[in-house]
Amino acid sequence: MEAYALGPARRGRRRTRAAGSLLSQAAILLFISAFLVRVPSSVGHLVRLPRAFRLTKDSVKIVGSTSFPVKAYVMLHQKSPHVLCVTQQLRNAELIDPSFQWYGPKGKVVSVENRTAQITSTGSLVFQNFEESMSGIYTCFLEYKPTVEEIVKHLQLKYAIYAYREPHYYYQFTARYHAAPCNSIYNISFEKKLLQILSKLLLDLSCEISLLKSECHRVKMQRAGLQNELFFAFSVSSLDTEKGPKPCTDHNCEPYKRLFKAKNLIERFFNQQVEILGRRAEQLPQIYYIEGTLQMVWINRCFPGYGMNVQQHPKCPECCVICSPGSYNPRDGIHCLQCNSSLVYGAKTCL
Repeated sequence: MEAYALGPARRGRRRTRAAGSLLSQAAILLFISAFLVRVPSSVGHLVRLPRAFRLTKDSVKIVGSTSFPVKAYVMLHQKSPHVLCVTQQLRNAELIDPSFQWYGPKGKVVSVENRTAQITSTGSLVFQNFEESMSGIYTCFLEYKPTVEEIVKHLQLKYAIYAYREPHYYYQFTARYHAAPCNSIYNISFEKKLLQILSKLLLDLSCEISLLKSECHRVKMQRAGLQNELFFAFSVSSLDTEKGPKPCTDHNCEPYKRLFKAKNLIERFFNQQVEILGRRAEQLPQIYYIEGTLQMVWINRCFPGYGMNVQQHPKCPECCVICSPGSYNPRDGIHCLQCNSSLVYGAKTCL
């Protein structure tokens, strides 16, 4: 009786060891794939990076117009371009006894040392640390003489100055794996191992992996019966490198460039899994990546109170510009929504 009782126990241990072995094989496959991704590829790829949202160099100095308000965009908490109190025609002209008076949303702009808004000796308006509340219409009154003999001329120049922020953009990935039975703890262990390896893979790029969904389903295959599959969805976003222990200000640190490199590493990681499985002579691991199921989407989002609008802001089409009065953005959507009762810039609610 004792020998008979021990038989099932031994078989149970063998089943446990076999299942553990299959999980170990799957984990080893992930480790090898991650290592091979780090090996430089001998084939180069010509790729098109997503367009940056940053403004071009010709926006460093902004000139006014007597016909319409000129739009200017300043990144939140950054220094502004020089907003000149002249028209394009007067920019290189000689002005006798010029006088400049600036007025903004809060009244007259007075240049005082160490203030966020300053007026230079040539009448340019410069913001040192632009805040949301500074957005609005600015007017400069210019008085000057074209020549000593002529009478004083008066010009009124208007500017619509907007705060803008970097979009919150990230990649969203989905992938499917052949799985153990859906109630098996090995699926959970594999999920944790996969996320650990992906996180380490992107560590040098200051990118963060976030699991969005992990579900196990039984799938009816065409002419092949039922099989268990893991459905993964995860996002890859860039961390703020300027606030980390090792601040990075190089142009290669721009979030979209780091994200693009992360995307390439992840693609290679999953492709390596397929190649390794194709070279295997022994039995497949119980959990393995299903070829061709990796999908990705590039997602743009604006913070509440900001939105993108190519028609309204053609010179800053990929900027998340602060919502103007008459609009609002309550969530992390892309566009500002109409709200006639909104009277402020950057509204997050519509009352």
